[in-house]
Amino acid sequence: MNWDQIEGKWKQLKGSVRQRWAKLTDDDLELIGGRRQEFAGRLQERYGIAKDEAERQLDEWQKSVEEPRTSKPGSN
Repeated sequence: MNWDQIEGKWKQLKGSVRQRWAKLTDDDLELIGGRRQEFAGRLQERYGIAKDEAERQLDEWQKSVEEPRTSKPGSN
């Protein structure tokens, strides 16, 4: 899932974000609105982490919300 898709599905993904980063407030989530730069900035602010660590966490989370890939026929 790319960030355009994340931004479009932000309301559905907020639950996953709340589970992973409990320090983010409802206001933070509204301000983030699925935008990666805003998200990274809020993580830095709330958790006192460096930009590269915030980016790493976002990359990891992004992979966790990837839509399941369909398997190729005959790969079972």
